[in-house]
Amino acid sequence: MPTRRHPQVVNIDELEPDEQVEGRFGFKEKQLGDPCGAKALGFNWMEVQPGKTAFPYHYHTGIEEGLYILEGSGELRIGQDRVAVRQGDYIAFPAGPDHAHCLTNTGGQPLRYLSFSDRTGTDIVGYPDSKKFAFKALNGSNGSWVRKLIRDQPSVGYFDGEDTGVEPGK
Repeated sequence: MPTRRHPQVVNIDELEPDEQVEGRFGFKEKQLGDPCGAKALGFNWMEVQPGKTAFPYHYHTGIEEGLYILEGSGELRIGQDRVAVRQGDYIAFPAGPDHAHCLTNTGGQPLRYLSFSDRTGTDIVGYPDSKKFAFKALNGSNGSWVRKLIRDQPSVGYFDGEDTGVEPGK
């Protein structure tokens, strides 16, 4: 790997990709923000092979996200719509279930894009197709992320399972 010129400057060629593949899902990712010491802005280079979908259909509740297509083409599922995307397109995903999204490479070449997101808040991610939620928060003590995924289930009462000092049924 080439030597870094400055702690706040990184070249895409200086980073090793993180690759995740699970059935029809798959991507390569190079996180650009973390190596430069970014605190509030998440910034990733992404690559999706033909026929693969980067991430399951999801939405964020605490952050906004955006994509800029560098090369290739794909189909974006956004809300109830399916939209063709290609090089030069910028896509914004405000927070909330109306902006649920996923991106599939429908072309014959790798789909490459930049992903931007706000990293300053706690985020709950909803997965409408699989009825899951992911909870993600920054651990202030060491700067790492705390993450938990659960299946959607009926809500419980605020004091359920707590020792309230009152016998049940009274």
